[in-house]
Amino acid sequence: MASWVLSECGLRPLPRVFPRPRTGILSNNNLAAKIRLPACKIGGPLSGTDLKSICFTGGSKNRDWGLRVSTPLRVASVDGEDREEGDMINGGNGSVVEDEFDPSAPPPFGLADIRAAIPKHCWVKDPWRSMSYVVRDVVVVFGMAAAAAHLNNWVVWPLYWAAQGTMFWALFVLGHDCGHGSFSSNHKLNSVVGHLLHSSILVPYHGWRISHRTHHQNHGHVENDESWHPLPEKIYRSLDGITRKLRFTVPFPLLVYPFYLWSRSPGKSGSHYNPKSDLFVPNERKDVITSTVCWTAMVALLVGLSCTIGPIQMLKLYGIPYWIFVIWLDFVTYLHHHGHEDKLPWYRGKEWSYLRGGLTTIDRDYGLINNIHHDIGTHVIHHLFPQIPHYHLIEATEAAKPVLGKYYREPKRSGPLPFHLIGSLVRSLRQDHYVSDTGDILYYQTDPQLNGSSQEKSG
Repeated sequence: MASWVLSECGLRPLPRVFPRPRTGILSNNNLAAKIRLPACKIGGPLSGTDLKSICFTGGSKNRDWGLRVSTPLRVASVDGEDREEGDMINGGNGSVVEDEFDPSAPPPFGLADIRAAIPKHCWVKDPWRSMSYVVRDVVVVFGMAAAAAHLNNWVVWPLYWAAQGTMFWALFVLGHDCGHGSFSSNHKLNSVVGHLLHSSILVPYHGWRISHRTHHQNHGHVENDESWHPLPEKIYRSLDGITRKLRFTVPFPLLVYPFYLWSRSPGKSGSHYNPKSDLFVPNERKDVITSTVCWTAMVALLVGLSCTIGPIQMLKLYGIPYWIFVIWLDFVTYLHHHGHEDKLPWYRGKEWSYLRGGLTTIDRDYGLINNIHHDIGTHVIHHLFPQIPHYHLIEATEAAKPVLGKYYREPKRSGPLPFHLIGSLVRSLRQDHYVSDTGDILYYQTDPQLNGSSQEKSG
């Protein structure tokens, strides 16, 4: 097989010296083994220093690796004719068929290559622009509540609940940006705004921020990921039948977020409200106490308002929109990590790396909701580089696509409302139940008894 070298102009084949094997193609793994890339890794685990310097810092360095680390677009075959990458010769009759893409294969690029492709201005955080979104959303929230209370009409209330629950979800996304530091470069501003936004919708800001950081740093790792990770078969089998059924039957998975905050996922212990939880290290306990106190103050405010205007009115104004917000949160976050038409891998052991885990996230299109919930559907680049502000995610994603290649899965376009995603959710809940207790590259398997199917499906 031809050897390849990395030059300032890209990948170039060396003159043939040895006879070529009659395969006519270079695999990504062989290519990766032959290329020694500066400033990035190919598929291997990242150290803490790598994450800090590559992933969680804004902006790229002056050195630009561009698109120079891609597989060759054309490969010379044994008869001298060039064939497109992805073609292979079918040994018996010489016909050309498409080579299937393996999403679990280590990518032929590193985080530094993706970062270098993203324009520098996409890393810039504008606190005034970020605050303008907060003001917009808060004005809409209070305006709709005042209008609904004034009209107090049962034709209006269902529309209000759907709209207000969606706006609560938008407030969460802005607080989520504060937690990542993408809201501004001012830590105090992020903390103050994050507490106000998240406490208003009963989310403990620091408790959630810390566990969500764990999710980003370990996404795709079966044991170490924090949210919406697969259950190993042993834990899955230990659940009672009712728990299993509810866990994978709509609408119950869309109502789990408040319970997750209290007790996490099966197989894990701790609470987002408890400063002594295993989620936190000792020097984070004061932050957790602060967030729990703010959460408690919000609960007290809601109780006081219920006594003032009546519990039924508070249920209509706040209670039902809160549960619509929970549904949005569980719906969106689940589909960012599940439900693609093709099975996507999960990892453990040496096969896992920050990059490989992040590349299994999925972008989604939510139609008119994209702008309302601040383009959180552009999730792949957000997962790899969480300090990019939400208003730059679309541009950053477009710039990164040539580097990502087939590792980026283009989202299916939505109508005005993302009803098409309901099918993806239901299909995934019927098929994606657990992963094997052994192995380092894993795919979801199906419990045939759960859905009454006669044959277990495995990826």
